[in-house]
Amino acid sequence: MEFEKAILIRDKTRLEQLIERFNSKAQAKFYLERSGGDFGTYELEHHTFYDSLSKTQEVISTHFKLKIIDRLFLPTYLFTDKDLIVVIGQDGLVANTAKYVKGLPIIGVNPDSEQYDGTLLKHSPNELDTLIKNILKGNYDTMKVTMAKAKLNDGQTLYAFNDFYIGAATHVSSRYTIAFNGKQEYQSSSGIIISTGAGSTGWLSSIFNMTNIINNIHNNNNNNNNSNCGTILNWHDDKLVFVVREPFLSKQSKVGIGYGILTKNRSLSIESHMPTKGVIFSDGIETDFINFNSGSVVAIRIAEDKANLVS
Repeated sequence: MEFEKAILIRDKTRLEQLIERFNSKAQAKFYLERSGGDFGTYELEHHTFYDSLSKTQEVISTHFKLKIIDRLFLPTYLFTDKDLIVVIGQDGLVANTAKYVKGLPIIGVNPDSEQYDGTLLKHSPNELDTLIKNILKGNYDTMKVTMAKAKLNDGQTLYAFNDFYIGAATHVSSRYTIAFNGKQEYQSSSGIIISTGAGSTGWLSSIFNMTNIINNIHNNNNNNNNSNCGTILNWHDDKLVFVVREPFLSKQSKVGIGYGILTKNRSLSIESHMPTKGVIFSDGIETDFINFNSGSVVAIRIAEDKANLVS
C-alpha cells in the first residue's frame, strides 16, 4: 500500500477543555484551586502533550504531507485509501478513530508514557521516524481487531471498537423486542451491552463479575476470585457477546434471552418500544450515538472491516 499523506488525529487536552468551560485560563485556575485541585498537573500534562505533538508533526512532515484533524471531525471527515492514520492521545482515541477509517492502518502514538498505559498506543514519538521508514518499505505488521456494526432499518449505521449500549438514555427502563437464534420476546431491562473481543475485558467483564459474585453467595461458594469470568475473547475472533442488563420479569416482559454469542452467520435484532430517549452509543461515548425510538429496528453483526493497528 502506497501512502500519499498522513492524517494526524488528536483531542483537546484537559487544560484546553477547562479553558473552554471557563472562558479563560485564569478563570479555570481559580475554579480548580478554589475546589482544592492541583492546576499544575493540568499544565504539566498539557505541555507534555504538546512537546510530543510537536515532535510527531516534525517527524511525519519529513515523509508525508500532513493534515491534523480534531476528534470532533472524525465522523464527517472523508478518508481515502492513500491516507496513513496517526493517532496521538489516549487509548480511547485510537478506538474511536478505528470506527471511521475503514480498515486503514493506524499508528498509535503515546504522548505521555508516564501517564497513559498505551494498550493501543504502541509507539513513542522517538520511535516514529524508524517506524515510518519501515512502513514506506512495506516492512511492518498490523494487528487485526474485530469490530461490531449496528444498522438501523432507516439505513443509519454505527460501529463499535469495544462495545455498544442499546437502551434508554436516562435511568429508566429500556423497552424493546429482542430476537436471537430463532427466538423473540418483549423485554424491559437496563439495556443491552454488545461487546467485541477488545471490549471483553471492560464493561462486559464487570457485568459478569457482578453475576459471579451473586452466584457465589447464593451457592455458598467462598471462592471470591472472579478474575476469569469466561467472557474474554481474542481481539481478532469473529465473535461478539451480548448481555441483557437486569431484565425484569412481569406479565408482559420476559427474561428468556439474556446472553448470546454473535458470529458471521448469527446476528441480533432489536426493535425499540421507547417513544423518546432511546439510544445506541458505542465505546462509552454518549455523544457518539444514534437515536433508537419506537419504530426503529437495529441489526447487530460483525463489521465487514477490521481495525488495522500498526504493531
